[in-house]
Amino acid sequence: MSRRTAIRGGLVITASDEIHADILIEDGRIAALAATGTPAAEAFTAEHTIDATGKYVIPGGVDGHTHMEMPFGGTYASDTFETGTRAAAWGGTTTIVDFAIQSKGGALREGLDAWHAKAEGNCAIDYGFHMIVSDVTEETLKEMDLLVEEGVTSFKQFMAYPGVFYSDDGQILRAMQQAAGNGGLIMMHAENGIAIDVLAEQALARGETDPRYHGEVRKALLEAEATHRAIRLAQVAGAPLYVVHVSAREAVAELARARDEGLPVFGETCPQYLFLSTDNLAEPGFEGAKYVCSTPLRPRDHQAALWRGLRTNDLQVVSTDHCPFCFSGQKELGRGDFSKIPNGLPGVENRMDLLHQAVVDGHISRRRWIEIACATPARMFGLYPKKGTIAPGADADVVIYDPHAEQILSAETHHMNVDYSAYEGRRITGRVETVLSRGEAVVTEREYTGRAGHGVYTPRATCQYLD
Repeated sequence: MSRRTAIRGGLVITASDEIHADILIEDGRIAALAATGTPAAEAFTAEHTIDATGKYVIPGGVDGHTHMEMPFGGTYASDTFETGTRAAAWGGTTTIVDFAIQSKGGALREGLDAWHAKAEGNCAIDYGFHMIVSDVTEETLKEMDLLVEEGVTSFKQFMAYPGVFYSDDGQILRAMQQAAGNGGLIMMHAENGIAIDVLAEQALARGETDPRYHGEVRKALLEAEATHRAIRLAQVAGAPLYVVHVSAREAVAELARARDEGLPVFGETCPQYLFLSTDNLAEPGFEGAKYVCSTPLRPRDHQAALWRGLRTNDLQVVSTDHCPFCFSGQKELGRGDFSKIPNGLPGVENRMDLLHQAVVDGHISRRRWIEIACATPARMFGLYPKKGTIAPGADADVVIYDPHAEQILSAETHHMNVDYSAYEGRRITGRVETVLSRGEAVVTEREYTGRAGHGVYTPRATCQYLD
């Protein structure tokens, strides 16, 4: 027995079009679209109808950068796959790509299996995995080929965190050469971790222990230097490169230069860099610890370069780097030593709303909102057109969005498993009303109707900008 749902009367917004249209969903997929009021739309028959009059109908968000249950600095990210994907759904995101981690001395396969075990049967929405490569060996390089074949098509390396995830230039080059051969995409945390450790040690020796010094030692120039180096290593290897969480205008300039040269180089930024700044890191007492993440928040005057990069397509994606740690008992591990504050911010629930606020504020257009939050991440990570758009044949991951509703972001009302909001008290316009994942209602008129285990693992094709 096929199940049909019709969504009627809304403004359907994709990366390429805006049209008042009705949508027919059948068996979890988009079956048809037709302009509202036309005979084709009137002919849709369905057991269930959603009235979207006066609302936007948009594709579910694709968040290509999350860290659920991630071990870091002697603790774990506070969102599980169950709580984190539920919060994502509340915020209009219907697919995440999380990071499985290779342990030093361990196989990629062991790390991937461990993350499958964490996620399976627990997710409210669909999910995929990238692989963090923290130990480049001959075996690791061979395993990369096998992972690409089974739908794990992107690999993250770190120029930061010596002794934890860090890879040196030789290891990075080898992995990039492997990716050049197997079609994988190297994702890079581009900060000069060796130099940063020296500056951190010197700051602590001077008694500079407060959270704001986290930002001061992780200098914008060291992000730009590492970004430049990553680009040139990728060029030598003949490999594509995706630079994660770009925060500094100097790093944006490196990406723009590489793209002007025609190199297959891509960049993402995150809402925290667009809406927060070093002013937050400098909040009195130990409050600044709530905003410690890497790359760090920058002075407010960097934001204009990030917005411009999003408009000119020198930055293509906004992901969250969602990696929450509670203030109480987790962020507090760094009292008296900023280098011991777990790095990461909660945000998986806020991304779609904050980017809609950017539309309201005139930073980006409605279609660009959908492009950077849905369509481009889906293409970047081999999920399009199954995810990231509203078109016949696509998964029915659909959000009914009220562009006029006002809300105040707060830890009191969010659904992330963390005891603070990075955007506490911020008033924004626009709110998710109903969320469908493969045709099933996960959020229904602001009520959670989803379930753990609805979300399924989704293997990915290679980056669709390289075909």
